[in-house]
Amino acid sequence: MSITYKFASAGDVDALVALINAAYRPAQDGGWTHEGGLVSGPRINAAQMRHTIADPHSVVILALAKQEVVACVHVQKQGSDSCIGTLTVAPAMQNTGVGKVMLARAEQHATEHFGARRLLMLVLSPRHELIDFYLRRGYVRMGVLQDFPVDAGVGVPMQPGMTLENLEKIIS
Repeated sequence: MSITYKFASAGDVDALVALINAAYRPAQDGGWTHEGGLVSGPRINAAQMRHTIADPHSVVILALAKQEVVACVHVQKQGSDSCIGTLTVAPAMQNTGVGKVMLARAEQHATEHFGARRLLMLVLSPRHELIDFYLRRGYVRMGVLQDFPVDAGVGVPMQPGMTLENLEKIIS
C-alpha cells in the first residue's frame, strides 16, 4: 500500500477528529494503542484540532493511504524543546510500521525545523506497552508524573488518580 505524507490543514479537521477518537476511544476493538478502558469520552474535538493546526509553533503530520488519513502525529515547539503527541494510527493499520515512521518524521521535523535538542512526550501511566514502545525508540522516563488534565477536554479518567508519565529523548 502506498502512503503519502503531508501537513494538516483546516480541511483535514473532520478526518483527524474521527481518526483520533476512533483510535484512542474505540467503540469496539481498536488495536493495541487505545485508552478505552482507562479514559471515557472523546479524545479531541473539532475546535481543539482547529486550534492545534492554526498554532504557528505546531504541526500535525498526516499519513494518507488512498487519500484517506490513516495516521497522524502532533509536534509542538516549546522553547528549545519539542513536544510530540497524539501519535495516532488507524486500528486497521497498526502493527504495519506506520507508527514508527510517523514518530521518526515527527522527531525529524522537531530537530530540523524547530531546532529541538530534546523531545518530550506525555503518556498515560498505566499504558505500559505504549511506554515500552517509546523506550525502545530511545525515550527515557524522567521520573515525573503529573495528574491527568481533567479540565483539558480530552476525556474523563475511569480510574481515580490517573497520571501521565513524562518521557524525553535527547538529540545529540
